[in-house]
Amino acid sequence: MKKILTLAVSLILIYGLYYFIWPIFNVIEVDDVAPTSVSGNDQPTTQADSGFADLSTQEQEEMLRQLFAANKNKEEAMDDKMDMPTSGEPMAFAVQDTAGHPASGSMRVFDTAQGQVLRFEDFETINGPQLHLYLSKDIEGTDFIDLGPIRGTTGNINYQVPEGVDLSEYKYVMHWCVPFEVLFNYVEIL
Repeated sequence: MKKILTLAVSLILIYGLYYFIWPIFNVIEVDDVAPTSVSGNDQPTTQADSGFADLSTQEQEEMLRQLFAANKNKEEAMDDKMDMPTSGEPMAFAVQDTAGHPASGSMRVFDTAQGQVLRFEDFETINGPQLHLYLSKDIEGTDFIDLGPIRGTTGNINYQVPEGVDLSEYKYVMHWCVPFEVLFNYVEIL
């Protein structure tokens, strides 16, 4: 009887160590391609779609002058907005770690043709049991949308925001340990 009890306790201990400790050492590296943002700016037409080659030399020169003038005006307008990124890239938000759960990197929100994408860049965190990505209205994770299990613990990782979700209603993007209801790290989006 003692052998059966010892075996049962040993199996429970091995399972517990595997469930609780192994994820910490399980590094999942992901390197997704950066999504392409949809821009509201009108793109200049190309030769193929404007009939540029069919225009006279004088008409071509006039069209090029107009395009250069329009681009110069856009550049000057962008220079006037010092608080806006000039590269057209979305603003980066820093990843915040929590006690015992180190994390680093940044997150950007991309508006793409397929909807919004959350992109973690140069991201690194430790793994844990059943980590999920939450969009949450509060830091306690009481009012949230579960985006599912994390895809990786290090690298550049994209997550599609479900259609119909208004990100302006959520203040936090969080890596959350579901069984223990523990916050591993978060990004505060303004």
